[in-house]
Amino acid sequence: MEAFIQQLVAGLATGGIYAALALSLVMIYQSTHLINFAQGEMAMFSTYVGWQLLQYGLSYWSAFLLAILISFVAGMTIQRVILRPVERAPILTNVIVFIGLLVIFNAVAGWIWEHTVKAFPSPFPADAWYATSYFSAHNIGSVAVTLLMLLALFAFFRFTPMGLAMRAAAQNPDSARLVGIRVSWMLALGWGLAAAIGAVAGMMIAPVVFLDPNMMAGILLYGFAAALLGGIDNPWGAVIGGFIVGVVENLLGAYVIGTELKLTVALILIVGILTVKPAGLFGKHLVTRV
Repeated sequence: MEAFIQQLVAGLATGGIYAALALSLVMIYQSTHLINFAQGEMAMFSTYVGWQLLQYGLSYWSAFLLAILISFVAGMTIQRVILRPVERAPILTNVIVFIGLLVIFNAVAGWIWEHTVKAFPSPFPADAWYATSYFSAHNIGSVAVTLLMLLALFAFFRFTPMGLAMRAAAQNPDSARLVGIRVSWMLALGWGLAAAIGAVAGMMIAPVVFLDPNMMAGILLYGFAAALLGGIDNPWGAVIGGFIVGVVENLLGAYVIGTELKLTVALILIVGILTVKPAGLFGKHLVTRV
């Protein structure tokens, strides 16, 4: 029973990372109706930025917050400079741009920091008072950070004028323009927030998987599976999907299929959800009159 509880808690911890990545995917999908295939590589690059700031001598939380800020600005810049010119281009053009960003971020990270695996420190000491035999300090700490971030996002979108404007721009851009909302800038803010959320996910998972340019490849699949499971157009459904995927993947890997086949869980979930319930558990079913 103790081993089962350990696997369950570890699944919740990794599920929080998947939830954050799924949320960043959903935020961009809501405003563009496209999947950002470069989201994982953007998170990886942000994690390298955090690692570099630590090498410069900054404290962990100072580097953490500064890396998030840099990621936010970088996300906005990418949208305004690279993606804005192709906003009205065919879907295939946007997909090629996303794939191009994926390759560029991966290659540039390897060029700057090399492809050697690096250790990324955890801000939560192994002997912290909240660590128990059931869960490590990093597990409980990463869950707490993820939940605090989600609460902050909920408050931002629910109670601030900027958050309400972003929601309006994502749900009905034409009506939002009529009431004076600058939809294009709201989209840029969405990209900035998605990049910042990805940075949090990357820096929380890096102490577990170690740091290298390919660290987020498998994790992006889990995040994509979580977004599809909860509903690709439902942010909070994607968050719930992230925790479900984390727990299912961990328990199946420990007791059923082994660690070698854990990644197939994400692929099976993606195919199964698209086949059985394409809208996800909490997604909306769109009906179009023709």
